[in-house]
Amino acid sequence: MSDIIQLLPDSVANQIAAGEVIQRPASVIKELVENALDAGATSIHVLVTDAGRTCLQVIDNGCGMSPTDARLSFERHATSKIREASDLFDLHTMGFRGEALASIAAVAQVELRTRTANDELGTLLTINGSRFGGQEPVSCPVGSNFKVENLFYNVPARRKFLKSNSTELNNILSAFERIVLVNPDVSFTLHSNGAELMNLPATGLRQRIVDVFGKKINQDLLPVSVDTTLCRINGFVGKPEAAKKKGAYQFFFVNNRYMRHPYFSKAVMAPYERLVPQGEQVPYFIYFDINPSDIDVNIHPTKTEIKFENEQAIWQILSAGVKEAIGKFNEVPSIDFDTFGKPDIPVYNPFDNSKPAPGVKTNPQYNPFNTPQKPKNNIGQWQQLYDGIETGKTTQASLSLFTQQEGMTPDAQQTMAGGVGEEKSPNHYQYKDRYIVTAVKSGLMIIDQHRAHLRVLYEEYLDKMKQHRWETQKVLFPELLQFSQAEAVTMENILDELSTMGFSVTPLGGGSFSVNGIPAGIEGVDTGTLLRNMVQTAIQMTESAKNEVNASLALTMARNTAIHAGQTLSNVEMENLVNRLFACSNVNLTPDGKNILTIIKQTEIEQMLG
Repeated sequence: MSDIIQLLPDSVANQIAAGEVIQRPASVIKELVENALDAGATSIHVLVTDAGRTCLQVIDNGCGMSPTDARLSFERHATSKIREASDLFDLHTMGFRGEALASIAAVAQVELRTRTANDELGTLLTINGSRFGGQEPVSCPVGSNFKVENLFYNVPARRKFLKSNSTELNNILSAFERIVLVNPDVSFTLHSNGAELMNLPATGLRQRIVDVFGKKINQDLLPVSVDTTLCRINGFVGKPEAAKKKGAYQFFFVNNRYMRHPYFSKAVMAPYERLVPQGEQVPYFIYFDINPSDIDVNIHPTKTEIKFENEQAIWQILSAGVKEAIGKFNEVPSIDFDTFGKPDIPVYNPFDNSKPAPGVKTNPQYNPFNTPQKPKNNIGQWQQLYDGIETGKTTQASLSLFTQQEGMTPDAQQTMAGGVGEEKSPNHYQYKDRYIVTAVKSGLMIIDQHRAHLRVLYEEYLDKMKQHRWETQKVLFPELLQFSQAEAVTMENILDELSTMGFSVTPLGGGSFSVNGIPAGIEGVDTGTLLRNMVQTAIQMTESAKNEVNASLALTMARNTAIHAGQTLSNVEMENLVNRLFACSNVNLTPDGKNILTIIKQTEIEQMLG
């Protein structure tokens, strides 16, 4: 039998490695910018075209590479970061595997211009799909200039499954934010299709956070600082009032490396347990400085999952540090008793004879049998006492055991009132200001009023968007909203959908938008919160189809405008809501799949009552 096992060519092996390291254009940006930081760059410029599909370019002023190093850098497992296996437990650089450049060159057309400070001329190197194109001297500044074109041009399946340009640009912005937040002493710029999205000068950590996410976040940050022999933790956490259901900025960094860590996230949220509503999140920017030998970053190709040797102890330190920050800056709500109009009760001192001891005062002249004179009867109106006797009818209120709001069926009310043949309006009972209970043929129907209204508004909003017949209510004073760059990109992409919904929003540049009009009928709703939630919903969408955008925006808007549990409804309002619900296409489930109503059958009631 002939041998069937053989070594794969380097080009194929590099493409396989690229499948793990280079997942999308954002992965290229991350690897190239991290290499620039390892090279000691103080100024980094990132330029993307068509969200990285056509071209990605990273320019830095780092140490650069010699002609030999430039050629060798694209070989697999070629690195300047480590020399032996023990170096993996003492990492002080972002990269160390030597796979990034080889993986990028395997799935794209790469052009590199680089020069060191000791060389008069630099090096121009071109590689197409792992095939060496050429190398020649060239005049260029000190540093490196990587230009990556036609990403995944030789892997059609990977290129086909890239998301829309807006989605990929959001991924690039997310990767860019994670890098700039941990390197405030380095200046960064980001351009997309020739337009400047970010220009971040070298500054302090707090100012860098403000530059990335806007001035509004500055007033919500509380500094955290803990220094122990095990680790050093610093950064910022948000005030309790900054909590939100979605879109909270949450970042962990360890030794200047971004990481995801749900276990530590619980440590941050634990001190907020009784300070923020359940399900809401606060922003935080936490930076760990720990001995590299106590962590392992080599467990995932993207290096975002990190193992800690003393994970439980660090959890306690982190939670205590956050709790101290909240208490130190007096952000825990204090009990403020309302003392206005209350009597001043002095503290009794038995040695102070200047003030008499408290006692009970009585009125000896009081006689309980001395009652005030009764008012005279109005004899002239005695006929009112006999109203209804001649006709043989009395009012329903005088005979009914239960009022209409107490849940009696129309038939029972008619029977007790003696008016069986008269028309009565349908009766509904609101239980604990949350559920609508009504009698149906098969038993009792219980309807969740919030979910019912959510379904009604969702379908009405979708219908108005499809018909383009939503009226806009102009506001007297336009509201100015500030978004981060990632949110601003999404906001601009959904402006058309917002317009069909009745919003009048004008982009002002720099992530600022002016709200000049809102849909008629949603007056009183916090427009800023509503639009931010809609943007976060659009960011989290997996597809960019217009129908899904409309459905997501309609659902978000319905959630913000639907009546909530605890709102008292009149019988007319309940009747109107029930009628609108049963006119919907789906009366059983909300758009996100939750039950709207349930029916307790008559047989079940009889069995329960025995």
